[in-house]
Amino acid sequence: MSQPNANGGLLAELWNPSDVGVLRLPSGRLVRGRGLRWALPPGSDPTFAVYLLGKSPPGTPWESQWLRWSDFWLPSDRSQARDLLAEAWHRASAERVEIACGDGRGRTGTALACLAVIDGVPADQVVAFVRRNYDARAVETPWQRRYAARFTLQ
Repeated sequence: MSQPNANGGLLAELWNPSDVGVLRLPSGRLVRGRGLRWALPPGSDPTFAVYLLGKSPPGTPWESQWLRWSDFWLPSDRSQARDLLAEAWHRASAERVEIACGDGRGRTGTALACLAVIDGVPADQVVAFVRRNYDARAVETPWQRRYAARFTLQ
């Protein structure tokens, strides 16, 4: 659904909530998580993406940011992670935001849990929220679970 912006133009059409990998946050914001190892899902392309990888991702036709984050670990720069995830959360109110890592579970699930914290999900419930609403195996390691539960924009 397109929405008018402040200049009278239309904002990007948002994700379809029933599309593969789309997580609806309590505020209604929609964010798509996915694994970069797999084919791009059918439907619309993102307008903004955050890629969580140990090495620089390939270029995309949409705007994207890279957060260095090795598989099974935590972001190498937590300040940058906080800033990029806050930007992703803000932009998800009017854009198609994608969060992606290699397989779309551990790092992606952790980042989605952090977005849920920003969105108001209680810290002790974020992992269960993401596993219930995105992927049952999301947020793979104990340190990823702790990181998400302790995530803050402070």
